[in-house]
Amino acid sequence: MLKKIPTHQLRLGMFVHELCGSWMDHPFWRKAFMLAEQRQLDQLLDSPVREVLIDTSKGLDVPRASPTTLIDDIDLPDDGDPPDGAFPPTVHAELLDLTPVEQQVSLQDEVARASRIVAQARGAMKTMFQDVRMGKAVDAEHCLPLVDDITRSVSRNPGAIVSLARLKTSDDYTYMHSVAVCALMVSLAKQLKLSEADTREAGLAGLVHDLGKAMMPLEVLNKPGKLTEAEFDIMRGHPQAGHQMLVEGRGVGPIPLDVCLHHHEKINGTGYPHRLKGDQISLFASMGAVCDVYDAITSNRPYKAGWDPAESVQKMAQWTKDGHFSEPVFQAFVKSIGIYPTGSLVKLKSGRLGVVVDQGAGSLLAPLVKVFFSTKSNERLVPELLDLGARGCSDQIVSRESPTAWGFKNLDDYWRDAAGNRF
Repeated sequence: MLKKIPTHQLRLGMFVHELCGSWMDHPFWRKAFMLAEQRQLDQLLDSPVREVLIDTSKGLDVPRASPTTLIDDIDLPDDGDPPDGAFPPTVHAELLDLTPVEQQVSLQDEVARASRIVAQARGAMKTMFQDVRMGKAVDAEHCLPLVDDITRSVSRNPGAIVSLARLKTSDDYTYMHSVAVCALMVSLAKQLKLSEADTREAGLAGLVHDLGKAMMPLEVLNKPGKLTEAEFDIMRGHPQAGHQMLVEGRGVGPIPLDVCLHHHEKINGTGYPHRLKGDQISLFASMGAVCDVYDAITSNRPYKAGWDPAESVQKMAQWTKDGHFSEPVFQAFVKSIGIYPTGSLVKLKSGRLGVVVDQGAGSLLAPLVKVFFSTKSNERLVPELLDLGARGCSDQIVSRESPTAWGFKNLDDYWRDAAGNRF
């Protein structure tokens, strides 16, 4: 039986089923473990975690005199029966919906929290890839707390963590690509109105979809230039390698397995490894294909600078017409990130150039823009945040612009500075 208890009631010999709260508040990678060492107990007591779920079928229980509950303390009537609609002091955890409801916030409010999640996720994914290279079995359950934190961040503001995860170095591309695809998959799943369970599985699929790359030769995986056809043939083996590892591991359901194996399939049948086409490709694999490509083409690589987000959407729209992606899935993807995603360079009717820093509340065509350059005077302006959807705003986007053509570098600094309120 699962019981929720305050951390001060923990003792050696208890089996911790779950640590309540964010996975970043505690030092444990595993979410479930036997409390066998005093060091573990001391770390928990010193952490911000205040409550845990214990499994009394796998370890010690609390003394009978100690109150336990899975919800806030309940005032019981004198006869000991719970009030109408209330749970008794001890109930099965699976009967309760413990998922917190997240309120939407601005990118400015979310970017600090998202930065912490991204930093922690980078280390977690690096460890996972290293474990795979050392031959350790994959236990995807360890990923679920990370998926949950990414999901909560996406619920508060999808642009924050999606945009932060896009800012990679060549050294951490493989790890951060998985984090970015997880966030994009969660955002897309929400746009498609999938269930919470399917959204969680989609996020997990994003995290593990490229694990097979851990089995690729490092000289090919990290090559600072274009791959030869022979090297491409090697890399095309990563979906099957990843799928096999997940099958042999634990905690992976059919959705992550499917996405891992089929995220490089194309609607027109020219993808790999099985050259599936049309309806042969599942919804989740189609989602994985779109999210994987978007993050790949917007990220800087040793041999190619990433495309501007809006330019990438435009390119992918053409590829969709050519049969690469599912049309309905791609349309939902655009709605989830915006026609002009965060970081896009746009030209306004007034002749000013600006960087999209957040999506507007009312229209995909009216995001929040940080204007900083005048095309009429060909001079930089004092940066100004402009809400194109605000009542009384007469300016509007007339075109997407190429940062390279204008000679602009580090445009991501504008939306990050806007989020940090440094202007």
